[in-house]
Amino acid sequence: MRVTETQAIDKAALVRSQHLQGIGLIIAAVTLFCFLDTLAKLSSQHVPTVEVVWFRYAIHFALAMLFLNPWRSRSAWRTSRPVAQLIRAGLLTLCTGLNFLALRYLQLVETVTIQFLAPLCIALLSVVFLKETVGVRRWAAIAVGFVGILVVTRPGIAEVHWAVLLSLASVVSSAGYFIMTRSLAITESPGSMLLVIAAFPTVLLLPWLYAVWVTPPDLFTWLTLAGTGIFGGLGHFLLILAHRHVPASVLAPFGYTQIIGMVALGYLVFGHVPSPWTFAGASIIIGSGLYLLAEERRDKGAVRKA
Repeated sequence: MRVTETQAIDKAALVRSQHLQGIGLIIAAVTLFCFLDTLAKLSSQHVPTVEVVWFRYAIHFALAMLFLNPWRSRSAWRTSRPVAQLIRAGLLTLCTGLNFLALRYLQLVETVTIQFLAPLCIALLSVVFLKETVGVRRWAAIAVGFVGILVVTRPGIAEVHWAVLLSLASVVSSAGYFIMTRSLAITESPGSMLLVIAAFPTVLLLPWLYAVWVTPPDLFTWLTLAGTGIFGGLGHFLLILAHRHVPASVLAPFGYTQIIGMVALGYLVFGHVPSPWTFAGASIIIGSGLYLLAEERRDKGAVRKA
């Protein structure tokens, strides 16, 4: 009995340690994404958005090739659903491009607040594409989340910048990307999914890049462009490590800490001070997202008990 109790205590301590490591990794990942968006906004002031997107994925691709070494491990490229992989990569490329373009005109905290709508959009798309059931309480949480966006943008009270539409389109693309990830995760290797999302935009955007190329005017711009790929690639790597041993339901709430980094960097780098309406809307969106997460955990718990 004592041995069993000791084993249970050791197991609980291991799980607690894994959770703490995962939480630390997810916070580090979203912090890197804050730097990624900041550098993308700085870079976009000097070169076209397409160029920023290309650098972000080209360097990400180079890092993935370096660490995954697909020349020795050919299985890293192996995929049984290449078309679906390309669609997923295309959705992520579109999401990034729209977000970077919106960053030209909006504050960092405004774009990240709108990005927090992603779990609500995923819940909507899962009904259409994954045939999942969404109950009345979840529909109510989704509706409340969209009310939060109305609080942030305040249509009819003040002029809404058209770039908000770009950010909203980016959220829809992001939700589609996560739906495809859920579907592909069943059959595809993590290595192939990581390589394809970096290789696809690197190759696809080359003709467009050639057409709009603007040579970065100084070393600082070169560094900010390189930084988008480094911070983006490293952030995704930490994200994968965080989810390796810790359930997404445990990690998801800590992703919202990204708003702290966005507020800090927006103020320190660009002198942006968010309005009270932005904080109020963000609170509503985060609250509805956390409620959706709690509902999902409750449903999974009920299934396990059954």
